[in-house]
Amino acid sequence: MPTVADVLVDGLRRAGVSRIFGVPGGGSNLELLEAARTAGLPFVLCHQESAACIMAAVSGELTGVPGAVLSTLGPGVSASVTGLAHAFLDRSPVIYLSDRHPASALGYTTHQAFDHAAMLAPVVKGSVTVSADSASHWIAHAVQLALAEPRGPVHLDLPADVAARAAVPLAANVMPAAAPSPASMDLDAAAVMIKGAKRPVVLVGLQCRGADAKWLRAFSEALPAPVLATYKAKGALPDPHPLALGVFTNGALEEPAVGRADLIIALGLDTVELTPRPWSYTAPVLSLVRAPSPGGYFSPALELVGDLGLVLEELAPRLRSHHADWDVVEVDRLRRERQRALEIPVPGLAPHRLVQIAREYTPAGTIATVDAGAHMFPAAEYWQAVSPGEFLISNGLATMGFAVPAAIAAQLLYPEQRVLGFTGDGGFMMVASELETMARLRLPITVIVFDDAALSLIEVKQEQRGYTGAPMRYAGPDLTALARSFGVAARTVTDEPGFTAALVAAQGERGPAVIDARIDPSGYRAMLEIVRGKPRA
Repeated sequence: MPTVADVLVDGLRRAGVSRIFGVPGGGSNLELLEAARTAGLPFVLCHQESAACIMAAVSGELTGVPGAVLSTLGPGVSASVTGLAHAFLDRSPVIYLSDRHPASALGYTTHQAFDHAAMLAPVVKGSVTVSADSASHWIAHAVQLALAEPRGPVHLDLPADVAARAAVPLAANVMPAAAPSPASMDLDAAAVMIKGAKRPVVLVGLQCRGADAKWLRAFSEALPAPVLATYKAKGALPDPHPLALGVFTNGALEEPAVGRADLIIALGLDTVELTPRPWSYTAPVLSLVRAPSPGGYFSPALELVGDLGLVLEELAPRLRSHHADWDVVEVDRLRRERQRALEIPVPGLAPHRLVQIAREYTPAGTIATVDAGAHMFPAAEYWQAVSPGEFLISNGLATMGFAVPAAIAAQLLYPEQRVLGFTGDGGFMMVASELETMARLRLPITVIVFDDAALSLIEVKQEQRGYTGAPMRYAGPDLTALARSFGVAARTVTDEPGFTAALVAAQGERGPAVIDARIDPSGYRAMLEIVRGKPRA
């Protein structure tokens, strides 16, 4: 008879999980690892629990099936919170399996009793304790809940004395129910709104999946209307497309287009994607979503809930003979103006030039992962993604330390594609131990560090120390030497020719490579002012 661990692993496999990430210890972890080995489900050993959760979240985002994480009890759970919060806010399906003290032992070690469910409650969709008679039910429930809109992480707590017990497998369905179809009268009302608009703008968000991309393209071309994508939806309409206007920042950068719109068609927009600032546009919003919007920014004039591809397919015959007033030449002018605005000249190596050169010297289909920080704005603007999943970033201003574990997950899923990780020096240092994971797995990832010297040279003010002598300076980490200590090829560059040569050399490596790019950050303040601007009155 199968064990509880066997039943849980079988449920993961039936859900389509391709590998488990984690930082295991003893207890139930060992039973789950053995069950995974027997079932042929690979395990990726990581160094940090939060990084493992990010890898699982990215796997879920790219495949549409839950990513899986294995963690120890207590400190391992608390160390996972940042990664689980990322998955929760990015709407990424994840099954998080934690070890737990045996119930029989808690009476002897009450000082070690750590309430996992209470700790994780704000960052997971649900948390349950698995027993021998409930394993089949709870793994099916966890997968369904993780995939139900809005998607997110689900926690299963597995006591050490339960994992090896015999369990009765049940034929439980692990997939959620299909999304409802909008009512015909609502589709008619949406069509009336669209046909009455002369300058509609499409705002596409994270609920727009890969299968929806063809419908989005047909819809925007038929109107026609310019398309702005949130950071998470970049690539849903190919960036080189004449109607692709760029990334929606909820700031001043897209004001020339959205400020003139008489209808905003929000396609798959989750308000969790929006930067916390007032919604200042007066045009009515037609919201087409997989799950109702939680509100907080705008109140849609009309909201249709259902499968996005089906909604657009149903709208198509209702919009025949309609033509908006947008001119493709005008859209192209607006796009060029916003790109030129971010090309801020600086004396040294400009951040936006790293992205432009990287895109030019990498093949089509290359995947870029982007960390939080000021460099995310030029990365989002100048990285040309032609398909969903070619630009991976954490929501909003987001999770530092995202780019490196995200790159690992993407490379494991798509070994035939190139993967670049764009990160700041701070985010890089937060997850530097995962360079060993890259090197051990021989993943040909190129990590590009936007090194603005914020960590490498810190002046200690005399008045802070009561020191009256010469200014004290602290030399920080040598990122190139750090990468090489993990067996990773690394180069330091200070100009465009040096960066180009390092990028070409990195693509010839059989394993990972790090490029420490000493950028000039003097243009960051001006760039942020351009992006954010002032909200409309």
